[in-house]
Amino acid sequence: MALFPFFSRKPEPPPAPIAVPAVKTPAPPHPLDAVTGGVFSASNTAKRLECVNQWLASNPEPALLQQVFKALSASDKGAAKPIRQRMNDIRQSNQQEEAGQDWAVKAEKILAATTFHIADGMAWLRDAAKAGAPLSKEPLADLRSRIADQIKSLEELQHKTMVQKEAAVLLAQRIDVLSTKPWQQAAEAAPGLAQDVNKWSSNAAELISAPLWSSVEPRHTNAIESSRVQLTQVFEAFSAALEQAKLAAQDPKAPLPQVQVWADELRALHGLQAPVDTTVAAVTLSAEQQAKVNAAVKALEATVKQGQSKQSSQAAAALREMLKELGGSVDTELERRINRALIDAGDLQGWQRWGANQVREELIARAELLVPAGEGQAPASGKALQTQVRELHEQWRQVDRSSPPNAHLWKRFDEAISKAREIIDVWLKKVKSEAQAHKSERQTLIDEVRAYASTLTEPVDLKALQRQLQQFSNRWRSAGHVNDKVFGQLQAQWKEAYEQAGAPLDNARKQSADLRRSLIEEAKELGARAQLDVRAIKALQQRWQAEAQSVPLDRKLEQKLWDAFRQPLDQAFQRKDAQRSQADAVASVHDQAVLNASQALEEAIAGGHAQTIRDAMDALQAAIRSTPETAAAAPAPATSAADSTAQANADNNAGAELPQADTTAQSSEASTADAEQTPAEAAPAPAPAAPKAVIAVRGDDRPGAQGAQKPATREGNPRDARRNSPRDSRDGRDERRNGFEARSPRERDGRPAAAPRLGDRAFRAQRNALENAQTALRKLSAQAHGEAVTQLLDAWKERSADKLPEPSQISKRVSTAQWNSWKNTISQSATNNAKASEAVLRLEMAAEVPTPADHLSERRALQLQLLTQRNAASPAETWTTDLQAVLATGADEATSKRLQSALKVLLKR
Repeated sequence: MALFPFFSRKPEPPPAPIAVPAVKTPAPPHPLDAVTGGVFSASNTAKRLECVNQWLASNPEPALLQQVFKALSASDKGAAKPIRQRMNDIRQSNQQEEAGQDWAVKAEKILAATTFHIADGMAWLRDAAKAGAPLSKEPLADLRSRIADQIKSLEELQHKTMVQKEAAVLLAQRIDVLSTKPWQQAAEAAPGLAQDVNKWSSNAAELISAPLWSSVEPRHTNAIESSRVQLTQVFEAFSAALEQAKLAAQDPKAPLPQVQVWADELRALHGLQAPVDTTVAAVTLSAEQQAKVNAAVKALEATVKQGQSKQSSQAAAALREMLKELGGSVDTELERRINRALIDAGDLQGWQRWGANQVREELIARAELLVPAGEGQAPASGKALQTQVRELHEQWRQVDRSSPPNAHLWKRFDEAISKAREIIDVWLKKVKSEAQAHKSERQTLIDEVRAYASTLTEPVDLKALQRQLQQFSNRWRSAGHVNDKVFGQLQAQWKEAYEQAGAPLDNARKQSADLRRSLIEEAKELGARAQLDVRAIKALQQRWQAEAQSVPLDRKLEQKLWDAFRQPLDQAFQRKDAQRSQADAVASVHDQAVLNASQALEEAIAGGHAQTIRDAMDALQAAIRSTPETAAAAPAPATSAADSTAQANADNNAGAELPQADTTAQSSEASTADAEQTPAEAAPAPAPAAPKAVIAVRGDDRPGAQGAQKPATREGNPRDARRNSPRDSRDGRDERRNGFEARSPRERDGRPAAAPRLGDRAFRAQRNALENAQTALRKLSAQAHGEAVTQLLDAWKERSADKLPEPSQISKRVSTAQWNSWKNTISQSATNNAKASEAVLRLEMAAEVPTPADHLSERRALQLQLLTQRNAASPAETWTTDLQAVLATGADEATSKRLQSALKVLLKR
């Protein structure tokens, strides 16, 4: 029995008791299971999701949604996710409806007010858009359009009011101009003037009777009222003066008109003299009156100093009114202060008008730049131009609010803006036509999708259907822009048509997803097995690939399912790889010895010493050929030869046994071989000997397996001699039966037993180490050879025999006598040998290296000469003598190069 058996047997654990499965009582159904259509009784998540989607299609109540979500989220959050999304959608819809109602109430309040404020309407539009109110849906869409129309109408009404005010000022100026001309011209222009005044009055009455006149700002209503009163008074005074002038022209005794020009003209007509000025000097004001005037002057000076134009104009008007009421004169100093204050107030108002006019001039310049005058310049886009026009209008209104309007500048501004409006109108028409075309394009696409859906027949090519649906989606996304209201209507029709066309693909995707989930469960079962079934896994993967190629899923869902399918299989293969790696990591004693020897050889290669590398290679070869130690070295008691043979076989095989059937088969084969021998050749049967123990040994024919040792024989024993003879008797058959199969082919041939087979890691390590060692030795040999040639040439050039390398370094073909002759030749002084050039040519011919072009003719001549000498030695035989002839001569660069190229080949052979 072996001391170190190859296999260690551990006692098997007792079998575990068989667990009897407990009988489980079925759980009662969930109270909400019947309401939801079997959501809580579904076997897996996929079926549960399908039930949830079918239940959500019935539009359940929000309260029931809340109950089902609360009960289902505790067990399956994935299945409860669609319910949560539906609840969020309902909540958002309710919030939007509530917000829409709130904003609708605010809009109705703004529209129902007796006075409509532009600021309130614009604030509602701005705040509702910021708050995310559904302005594109009713009733907010109608309210938004009504508010926008109100704002536009009110702005136009205020604009017309400003125009009428300017028209009243122009009519008043026209009357003033007529009062400075002869009364005849005034009489001729009076009918046209009266017609214009009546027209102005009718326009003003039309403005006042407008529905939104109560919402116009007070400054505009006051301006139109004051303009009406002033124009009426001026025109009535003008008409009365003109009638009085007509009467005075007919009757010299009639009173003259109040117009000085007309009165002078009528006096000259009748030959009358101008009246004498009888004005009485003004009375000096009292101290109290002057104190009041002084206080008004101080107030005017304070407002002027603070730069308050409106207050200064009011203070100046109050001061003038006070002086008119008093009607007296003041002292010189106070009069000077009054005049200075009034002049400063007028300057302040003039500066304000001047600043406002400067701003207006800037706005006019910007408005004129909206439409470039040059041909090479292109105007801005319609949308940008529209925005700029709105901004300029708003800035002009702000300037008009802060200072009196300027009709002349407004006319220039309006002309510049009108040119931009023409471009905007063209752009708006283009946008409208494009929107109509885009709407028609989308409607045509919807009809095309519906027609395509009606042409689908079973079986459906799912991949072609997916490509077509993708093309439809791309065309829908790339279609032009339409307004929100039209897009909402078309979007509903598009979704309906698209769902109708994609229904076969959606159904196939649901079935494919369920099938893939079942494949995932199969993959989990295969991955959980202790013994990995590769064929079943390959078949399962082929089924998955076939399904993936036939039914295309959504990219995210397909990747998610693929990851779930691949995970258990990857874990199974990783587990197998880990087990394999763990098994490979445990190296045997023999593999470890080979690995150590390979590492030592790599270190020797890194050192770069040839002899060390060779020693390491020998050590590695010895480690590869070595066999593990056995227990045969232990002393054993003296036994017979047969017992020794049996014991040796037992030791070599380390307790390996075969079944009885193998032993019987070997015995029958041996008996058949003995029966084929002739009777003459058979030896007489010896006396029956005591039965010996037969140990069956397995015949191992694996490469590298260690065979049984040949049984030992004792000298002088005729029985052993007959047993080992080629033509033995029955005893020989017994011996073959007992020992033939126990011996390996190597032992029968007299060769040592083969080493055990190496593991993969040790085999690769020793192979790489040997290849690297051979490469390193070749490299070192080439380096040594090149150094020896270089040293030989240096010794020749310097005529120094001490530098000549040793024969072992030069070449194995160089003998000691040849080396000594070269050394003696180099130690002597150089001579001029005429045959040196021929010797170089012979060396090149012996080495079979090319000759320089200058010496090719000489080489050919030498070759012809050698052809005529039948018994002469060839250059390959006399190269040592030729080299000695060259070494006897002096060295030069050309000969040195030729000699080096020849010696590299000759000394390497």
